[in-house]
Amino acid sequence: MKKKYQNAFFVFGIIILVFMTSQLNFSEVAKGLRHAGIWFVAVVILWAFLYLFNTSAWWIIIRSQEKKNSSEDDCEDKKTQHPALSFWHLYKLTISGFALNDTTPSGLMGGEPYRIMSLKPYIGIERATSSVLLYAMTHIFSHLWFWLLSVFLYISCRTLTLPMVIMLTCIAIFCCLNIWFFMSGYRKGLAMRILHAVKHIPGLRRKMTTFICKHHHQLNKIDRQIAALHRQNHKTFLSAILLELCCRIASALEIFFILLVLMPSVNFIDCILILAFTSLLANLLFFLPLQLGGREGGFLLSATALSMSASDGIFIALIVRLRELLWVAIGLILIKLEKKK
Repeated sequence: MKKKYQNAFFVFGIIILVFMTSQLNFSEVAKGLRHAGIWFVAVVILWAFLYLFNTSAWWIIIRSQEKKNSSEDDCEDKKTQHPALSFWHLYKLTISGFALNDTTPSGLMGGEPYRIMSLKPYIGIERATSSVLLYAMTHIFSHLWFWLLSVFLYISCRTLTLPMVIMLTCIAIFCCLNIWFFMSGYRKGLAMRILHAVKHIPGLRRKMTTFICKHHHQLNKIDRQIAALHRQNHKTFLSAILLELCCRIASALEIFFILLVLMPSVNFIDCILILAFTSLLANLLFFLPLQLGGREGGFLLSATALSMSASDGIFIALIVRLRELLWVAIGLILIKLEKKK
């Protein structure tokens, strides 16, 4: 990636990080860290392992495309000798990409362009774009299945009230409709569909039409690569989905560790339900950097719904927010450590 783009991503991320840090009550932060003790360190280390799940899902998608391209006549790959891409470099891009997503309104507007530009020297622009789109689809797709499965988990272990039945029904319908949309995108590709949808936004019709006409061949090739994963390599497709789904479930350990500070016996199922409800609410507020306010409100509502105190929900939200800010800082530092290709 060119140095000027690398610096632009880094500076933007630092500005947003400083702003978000300034919103914290530092006396409450110090009190929370003293209370959490060694468990805060465990939470931070946990995410170093969780990012391995994310990187592995993205890695097998890229490797699957590599095997497919090696058996086809790909003129671009024959003309261009790309440097080898290592798993650990992809791990670094995963952390930095999530850091930029967290600091950017609308989420994917920051991390995904960074990942495409960083991968371009290794696998070319078309494969970089299709692999990043595929991974983003897989990441969101696993969230939908996680939320849907959590609905059935709640039904199986909790007493239902009429308001809860209505809410769970709405969540299930929302998940099913979006799962159908993503399955359609996996079968037919998503790049052209997204651009045609954006074309209807007032003020963008002319620019999008010109862009689609100019890059029609490349966009169709990207969509073919997206569709190929689902159509030709079901094993890779399912492996990527399962890795991301396992990451969602394992990330409930973060809440488990935090609740160990507050109570001697913790139910892991409750941790999964808290995470599912909170992440759903936070993702519905995707236009806010780090889902400011939505994440805290989600923890507060989900904790009280599971018969915990409001202070428990606030404590969970504080520790999770501190962990996020720390990993965002790490991700931004890794951007600056990237060598120019």
